[in-house]
Amino acid sequence: MIRSMTAFGRATGKAPGRDIIVEIKSVNNRFFDCSVKLPRIFAFLEEKVKKRLSERGISRGKVDVFITIDVTDTAGLEVAIDKTYAKSYIEALKNLSEEFGLPCDITTMRVAQNRDIFAVKRAEEDAEAEWQALLPTLDEALDAFIAARNREGENMRRDICAKKARVMELAAMIPPLSKADKENQYLKMKERILELVGDAATLDESKLITECAVFADKIAVDEETVRLASHFEAFDNILEANEPVGRKLDFLLQEINRETNTIGSKACDLEIARIVVEMKSELEKIREQIQNIE
Repeated sequence: MIRSMTAFGRATGKAPGRDIIVEIKSVNNRFFDCSVKLPRIFAFLEEKVKKRLSERGISRGKVDVFITIDVTDTAGLEVAIDKTYAKSYIEALKNLSEEFGLPCDITTMRVAQNRDIFAVKRAEEDAEAEWQALLPTLDEALDAFIAARNREGENMRRDICAKKARVMELAAMIPPLSKADKENQYLKMKERILELVGDAATLDESKLITECAVFADKIAVDEETVRLASHFEAFDNILEANEPVGRKLDFLLQEINRETNTIGSKACDLEIARIVVEMKSELEKIREQIQNIE
């Protein structure tokens, strides 16, 4: 199943003494890059959140997780003062006042505005309980987030399949044109050689035929069209895979582009050149879509 790397999910929940909001959003990225923003007193949950996203199958994208936890019951929490830091901070304020001749209006509330002087302590055994309290809301947000990725992924799958079908339709037009192109180029080359020599009797007919045939074979695109058909089949198989497929599709599309470019460089027929241009246009549209796939 194709998943988009761009999505958003949100959920709200309650736990004993906690009101919880979880928001998850993501944009394109070559790798899995997860950033978790939590209140300071719950920062110990960050790695668990990242691990949970990986467990739920999030493997690519720049993912930002915003978690708000409003504490409505302070049981088990203790706010302590970092006395060493507080002393240094107050001394720095006094020095600032003396150095620049500012009023020394240091008050408890002014000092308390620097939240770094406070440390929130909790019983270590509460860590797992806090994780269990957060997990249901996190999973609900992940459900919404993954569903959004799946919906957008299905839309992209339909669009990619339609464009790939057009590329296959164009590719199927090339073999008969290539065959006629080979025959025409063979005859043109033979006629040109005869014009230059002027006397066919002086030519070794077998060598003439061989040289013309070699040139005609150089502009043949049979191998390329066969490989294209193989790539298209592999493309369909990857689309149906139940795993992240973005990188595989990107690599395979490069191979399809390579074969298409080779056809364009080898063929002499103007109609084949026009078809190749249209194929490359459709392939570029597919490439843009694949950049959004997990």
